[in-house]
Amino acid sequence: MDRRQQKTRTAIYEAMTKLLMHKKFEELTVQDIIDEANIGRSTFYSHFETKESLLDQMCNEMFAHVFSHDLTPEKSHDFSNTSDIEARLTHVLWHIKDHGNNIKAIMGGETEEVFTRYFKDYLRNACAQSIQDIDADVPEEFKEQFVIGSFVETVKWWIGDGMTMSPEETVRNYLKMMR
Repeated sequence: MDRRQQKTRTAIYEAMTKLLMHKKFEELTVQDIIDEANIGRSTFYSHFETKESLLDQMCNEMFAHVFSHDLTPEKSHDFSNTSDIEARLTHVLWHIKDHGNNIKAIMGGETEEVFTRYFKDYLRNACAQSIQDIDADVPEEFKEQFVIGSFVETVKWWIGDGMTMSPEETVRNYLKMMR
């Protein structure tokens, strides 16, 4: 994707995020997004088929970056030299904290379901080995659901609580509960 296309895509993402702070996803129209991004209809449709595909792509790109195997140092945090589960989960929370307004905008109504689905899918892949290593006499599917579901709910609580607890402390507390 060239710089012009990337700039347009960023404008669309920012427009969607801004609109979600004031309107439910179900109430948004493609025209709202087009107007906010200051682009033409054909430009929007050259990037996305629907507002739903836009939301899917936003979530997919966000989680693909957060759960990347090759992490790079960032302004607020650096987990580039770690790969244990505590570091991976803390990295996730730092990203959520760094993009708090965007996440809060997405965490309502229909968009929360899409966000949660992507979050769970990426967590499932990132935590697969750690879940298998849990020594409990329960079916693997149960362990997976418990670990993934409880972390997602912990993150929702943390966001709703204003992210006042540090990402490190939140993950440490979560892992204490898992033991």
